[in-house]
Amino acid sequence: MPIFTPISHEQFVADVRALAEQLSADHWTPDFLIGIGRGGLVPAVYLSHALGLPTLSVDHSAQVHDFAGAALERLAARTREGERLLVVDDINDSGATIAKLRAMLAEADAASEQIRFATLLDNVRSISRVDYRARTLDRAVTKDWFVFPWEAVAPEQALEADAAAVPERIA
Repeated sequence: MPIFTPISHEQFVADVRALAEQLSADHWTPDFLIGIGRGGLVPAVYLSHALGLPTLSVDHSAQVHDFAGAALERLAARTREGERLLVVDDINDSGATIAKLRAMLAEADAASEQIRFATLLDNVRSISRVDYRARTLDRAVTKDWFVFPWEAVAPEQALEADAAAVPERIA
């Protein structure tokens, strides 16, 4: 049984503000924030408000081409036209989601220099790197399953199933 560690709304807002500060201090400003469904949608909206930037979404979690693959193809075209995109997700844990998104964008001939990634939590042992992070964790040390505020309404068995999807994260 995993250890569920809730992230409070206050911590979540502090994490969003930390990302906003990093982006404000950088000389790279995105044209759009891209919330990755499911976990990146809420952080992207909050970050959008903090930075005054528009948000778009890609629903990678549903695995429906029209809402993921086709959307990424349209976004790739925008990068070739010079637009900058900041892809936002809740956690860079194993790195599989970010790696998959990068591969799909590359396959669609995206201009990689126009795309950056941000997460609230970043596992230092992930196979993928992000450009901005609010906090880091080390999965070799921390095995907790983090429950973000929007997940707090999920049934415990759904949280257990999500946590069990990649057992090495919590084992």
